[in-house]
Amino acid sequence: MSEQSMSGSNGRPSFVVLGGGPAGLGAAYKLAQRGWRDVTVLERGSRVGGNAGSFVIDGVPVDFGSHRLHPACPPPVMADIRTLLGEDLLDRPRHGRIRLRGRWVHFPLKPFDLFTRLPPAFMAGVVADAARKRLATGRNGGEESFASILEQGLGRTICRDFYFPYAQKIWGLPPTALDPEQAKRRVSNGSLGKMVRRVLGAIPGFRKPGAGRFFYPKQGFGQISDAFHRAAVASGATVILDARVTAVHVSNRRVSGVDAVIAGETRSFPATHVLSTIPLTVLTTLVRSEGQPPVTTAPLQQRSMVLVYLTLDTDRFTEFDAHYFPEAVIRITRLSEPKNYSQTTRPGRTVLCAELPCALGGTEWTMSDAELSALVCQDLERAGLGPVPTVLAVQAQRLPHAYPLYTKGYRQAFDALDTWVGGIEGLVTFGRQGLFAHDNTHHTLGMAYALVHCLREDGSLDRGCWTEARKGFETHVVED
Repeated sequence: MSEQSMSGSNGRPSFVVLGGGPAGLGAAYKLAQRGWRDVTVLERGSRVGGNAGSFVIDGVPVDFGSHRLHPACPPPVMADIRTLLGEDLLDRPRHGRIRLRGRWVHFPLKPFDLFTRLPPAFMAGVVADAARKRLATGRNGGEESFASILEQGLGRTICRDFYFPYAQKIWGLPPTALDPEQAKRRVSNGSLGKMVRRVLGAIPGFRKPGAGRFFYPKQGFGQISDAFHRAAVASGATVILDARVTAVHVSNRRVSGVDAVIAGETRSFPATHVLSTIPLTVLTTLVRSEGQPPVTTAPLQQRSMVLVYLTLDTDRFTEFDAHYFPEAVIRITRLSEPKNYSQTTRPGRTVLCAELPCALGGTEWTMSDAELSALVCQDLERAGLGPVPTVLAVQAQRLPHAYPLYTKGYRQAFDALDTWVGGIEGLVTFGRQGLFAHDNTHHTLGMAYALVHCLREDGSLDRGCWTEARKGFETHVVED
């Protein structure tokens, strides 16, 4: 069923976009490009980009974790990013490594590296798992979970030594407690066959275009959001920072406007459309509807993260862009060195970014900077990366909504909220937080482009078009 045409007092649609991350800014840019001038983005933070933003520490651009723009980026999105960034968009080789059973293995996986560096017992286990899989006649009974899906596809050895302990660290739950969707959305190599094809892709002659490479802006990953911000404003949109949304007003099951606190004062923004990229559970608490009972916030959970930045008294810590740590004895999950992404020239200084997933308000969340620095240095020494050069400064950033947590039954909870929001004309939720998805930045920008594409010339939403687009979003798998 198509949505009725909605127009403001001047007969034209008016849009308020909640959230100034890549999805929100991408939507604002495309809306303004289509000629709609009444487009306002409300961003709670003091800078755009959200978790995909960047900032500077001691002359080094750093991100909120390890971010890359993948070659799988939809062509229309990629074309715009190339135009907006020009020569500032670098084409970089993937050069990371994973620690398995005390040994380092290159990531992305390379054939020679696998055969020369993997422990023989690990390789023997993988081969035995593959043989058992070929002899298996059917699927095991019982309830499916993240653990069962991966073990069936990859075998016990890879799961036991990498995916299961890594999952426990990232999500804080045993793999058996996670929904199967967690495996489908987060693990691109969900079977031995896919993993073999990925490894073969590193060999000349088998390599797909873009394999083993990524794109990265010179000034940090947040430069993508900054560029969309400038382009949206230049095209006629308005972006307001430090805007705390307090209400989304609904009348007769149709959105009518948004209230936000800006510089200590409440301002109202009339709107025929509210396009939201903020967490779905937060959005539902903001809706003020006459004659429509408020929805009970369903138990959707988010995993939080503390990012620990260490400024070191050295030009470079290692040659690698990222290190992955599946072992339980090491508490951080990933370490990145931003200078190795952007090729920033800053003599005598480098910055490390350590990722520490945690529970909101838990022990790690409340640690002091000094405690976090000691934890990271201890982990690096345990991993054989010590002694760490002199730490000149430490800074922590806390992300309350780092990853959606797909506990068993999460889908019913999500569908309940999604259906309730979908019953309000003019209110659309999209993006990583809005659709409770693990997606990469190129996925979320693709969502924004698809949403604007599904708007008719009069501003009404083609529900059939949007439904089909969302079916496509369900197939997204995180690139890493």
